Amino acid sequence: MITLDLRIEYDDEKMAKAVFDSVAPDNEGYVATELCGNVLLMSISSDNAGSLRNAADDLMACIKAAEEASGLVSGPAPDLDGDSLFE
Repeated sequence: MITLDLRIEYDDEKMAKAVFDSVAPDNEGYVATELCGNVLLMSISSDNAGSLRNAADDLMACIKAAEEASGLVSGPAPDLDGDSLFE
């Protein structure tokens, strides 16, 4: 089993809760998510690296959409992995 743990810290609890509430329904059964004050803790587990990567990509896209809807970020997302997903 391969596990990826993410820790995302926001400036305040209100923003962290807004993102948590936005992504939690889609993650049920796939991502263990916990809200600790202004920090989101997420854990993804999979039997193989490909499935883990797909789940992580989906999760990050959902987080970005939630952040954009909340006004946290603006402008295009950087293409960190070179796949032009957000371009």
